[in-house]
Amino acid sequence: MKKMAVVIVGPTASGKTALGVYVAKKFNGEVISADSMQIYKGMSISTAKPTTEEMDGVTHHLIDFVNITDKYSVSSYCEDARKCFDDITARGKLPVFVGGTGLYVDSFLTNTQFLENASSQSLRDELDRELSEKGIDALYDELKAVDPTAAERIHPNNTVRVLRALEVYRATGCTITQQAEQSHMVESDIEPLYIGITYNDREKLYDRINRRVDIMVENGLVNEARDVFSSDVSKTAFNSIGCKEIKPYIDGTATLEECLEKLKMSTRRYAKRQLTWFRRNEGINWIYPDLMQDNLYNEVDKLINSYLAGDDVG
Repeated sequence: MKKMAVVIVGPTASGKTALGVYVAKKFNGEVISADSMQIYKGMSISTAKPTTEEMDGVTHHLIDFVNITDKYSVSSYCEDARKCFDDITARGKLPVFVGGTGLYVDSFLTNTQFLENASSQSLRDELDRELSEKGIDALYDELKAVDPTAAERIHPNNTVRVLRALEVYRATGCTITQQAEQSHMVESDIEPLYIGITYNDREKLYDRINRRVDIMVENGLVNEARDVFSSDVSKTAFNSIGCKEIKPYIDGTATLEECLEKLKMSTRRYAKRQLTWFRRNEGINWIYPDLMQDNLYNEVDKLINSYLAGDDVG
């Protein structure tokens, strides 16, 4: 028997948090966050972390538990999510995944296996030195030589992915392409119900994004960004949308209005990328609040009740 989980995905500001809380309360569940930025402490405003009021008494896992100075990987997420999932299931409750980080969602629910010892700080430092000395073109040429399939998929200017592919190969002797081929050999024991939430009228989603940014500022986004940049922040957290766009204002090189416009634009682009990622999953049952004449929760209830009854709903 496959195990059950409801998975609520979609772009930022689409209403995932409220929907996840509703599902958890209605169907005796607990939320497991699938957001790669809400894991960090000290970034509650910039990552739109749910407040105590928004959680409404529902237990949320994997939020606000990683120090801002620490690194955290998708393999770490899969390990932590599995512990939460098993605990929730063992207590007779329904795991409800909520988040917009597609890599986290897909990696966990497809039971992706990760290579051991595929990274080290010394190796990353070595690659960073080579990048400074030789440039990205030389490292990309090396990638083409050892893993031409990965080189075809990775753009030469995508420094992060080029370095990561070389890091895996140097650390393990196994290319990242070979890893991908081997990573899904063990079938997942979870048969999830995917529910996607977004707006048919893209401008309505963008309006929600813009309003969210304005609310972030009212809630203290600028001061939070100052605190983030005053710490020895990890590269991942440093590059998160919400703080880095405010840095020019903190440095005195741009006005707050200019930075906020950049933040809104970056968030809208991020939402597009999220939708592109999730649209590849044909098993997602999409709901559109702006198209629904009835309460969207009625449609969600129908989907989940059918799923729990064992019906094929996507």
